[in-house]
Amino acid sequence: MTGVGPPLGASAGDEWVCLNVGGTVFATTRTTLARDPASFLYRLVVTPTTSPAHSPAEAGAPGLPPALGSPLGSSRDAQGAFLIDRDPSYFSPVLNYLRHGKLVMDKSMAEEGVLEEAEFYNITGLIGLVKERIQQRDQNCGREGRNIVYRVLQCHEDELTNLVSTMSDGWKFEQLINIGSQYQYGSEDHAEFLCVVSREYPFDAKANGHAMPTDKGKFLRQAGSRM
Repeated sequence: MTGVGPPLGASAGDEWVCLNVGGTVFATTRTTLARDPASFLYRLVVTPTTSPAHSPAEAGAPGLPPALGSPLGSSRDAQGAFLIDRDPSYFSPVLNYLRHGKLVMDKSMAEEGVLEEAEFYNITGLIGLVKERIQQRDQNCGREGRNIVYRVLQCHEDELTNLVSTMSDGWKFEQLINIGSQYQYGSEDHAEFLCVVSREYPFDAKANGHAMPTDKGKFLRQAGSRM
């Protein structure tokens, strides 16, 4: 049997409710379960009338209907806990979201499993959070399938314009560093710069560990060869 503590801000007079989810018992308050009026859990614990539901002990007493106080008519176990035939390991993120409005889940959990439970209980806020996390996860996986090549180029001040014109071949600036004046024509100093550029390549576009060359990349290699 697994016990789950009360939500933050729960008052001493708030009525406690027990849920038997797939054989694991969770204890929380009626206020927590009723956080989302459109959810299954709200309809489980909130009656159409304003009269409070019986306590778990009363609900399990002989002669009383097993789902007294529940508009869904859900069955209860011998201790009066509502019986829900779902995976208990994925119920904790659902309950924690109702407590504090945040998505908290173990690293070993699959986001799709939490999404399945959020959709079953019809908790719209949690559904949105899980879908957002799945999208971020998939985007990160896509980036892991690419190789980022960085180059540091040294160029003169008057070469910057020519360098910028080569950026359309997939290269982009990461950083521009002024390293001061290295040569002088007459009385004028000409500054030099270090340009950090990057480009993404799919792993299958590499040959012998090096990115495949392109025509517009020639200037970058030539500029970098002066380093």
